[in-house]
Amino acid sequence: MTGSKHILVVDDEPSIGALVKRCLAMGGHQVTTAENGEAMRRALRRGDVDLVILDLMLPGESGLDLLRDLRARHAVPVIILTALGEPVDRVIGLELGADDYVAKPFEPREIAARVRNVLRRGEARRQPDGEADTLVFAGYRLHLPSRQLTAGDGAEVPLTTAEFDLLAALAGNANRVLSRDQLLDLARHRTATPFDRSVDVHIGHLRRKIEADPKNPKLIKTVYGVGYIFTPAVEQG
Repeated sequence: MTGSKHILVVDDEPSIGALVKRCLAMGGHQVTTAENGEAMRRALRRGDVDLVILDLMLPGESGLDLLRDLRARHAVPVIILTALGEPVDRVIGLELGADDYVAKPFEPREIAARVRNVLRRGEARRQPDGEADTLVFAGYRLHLPSRQLTAGDGAEVPLTTAEFDLLAALAGNANRVLSRDQLLDLARHRTATPFDRSVDVHIGHLRRKIEADPKNPKLIKTVYGVGYIFTPAVEQG
């Protein structure tokens, strides 16, 4: 259970904001709406926002610009709203660090489910007795309870919620080929659609953060026509 959370909805269409607010309030969440970037920043400065739902098609500052600025300042999970048929903006949003996306028009139940899943992924999960809470590989330490990745020099490697879950799924199944559907099931807790390329986007982002040469990856390798395999030896720390 994620419990009651504070959700910030950034959309210039009052009807969309009201729909999302009504839907999420039924789940017990507190919902604040903002119609532009300045209102979003004011809400975030209070420091109690647990998740942001951000429309990419905003007047003035674009949603992508706001997402880039938000990611530079905050670690709060983000779900982007995209117009149906705009895959390029959706992919760019994921590359900039969004955790998930919902295409307009959407069913209220869908956005409620996406919020639930992203919040669940964002919570530090306690490990059962006897299960390792740290995975060590290639000089990195992936600490599962605190959801932190540190490099060999002790520096923290910043990961979005989706990137952390994807890396944990890969490292927890080292030397096993995983399809995109399996990775979505393990890391994102939802079933893949035939056109869901978000795994590929996040894999590319992860490679840029942990590979010595992202264009010639050694840790996360592509198995063409199947999926991905995590190749380094993984020890329990």
